[in-house]
Amino acid sequence: MHVPTDAMSLRIFIGENDKAGKLPLYEAIVLAAREQGLAGATVLRGAIGFGHSSHLHTTKILRLSQDLPIVIEIVDAKDKIEAFVPKLDAIIGSGLVTLEDVKVLRYGNGQET
Repeated sequence: MHVPTDAMSLRIFIGENDKAGKLPLYEAIVLAAREQGLAGATVLRGAIGFGHSSHLHTTKILRLSQDLPIVIEIVDAKDKIEAFVPKLDAIIGSGLVTLEDVKVLRYGNGQET
């Protein structure tokens, strides 16, 4: 798979407990991105964060949270990301979604498989 040098980054900020049916929302998003043929997706679990409610979610022992922040990052060609956004809108309820133009310096190991 080829990712152009001039690409787009899609970032989705949600909570760990968010669901899409019976699946965790982050898993449903990654599976949808894979099904759509996007170059890849990474799920990052945050140690602390807050969103529109200003409720603090943290891993600190005295304030155990069951809903830690999750960030899903997807990078691919602009047209492929833009084609995925409507599918994402159908999956996600609340959260923060951002788009950013990026320069891809390397994707994969440089060898065709």
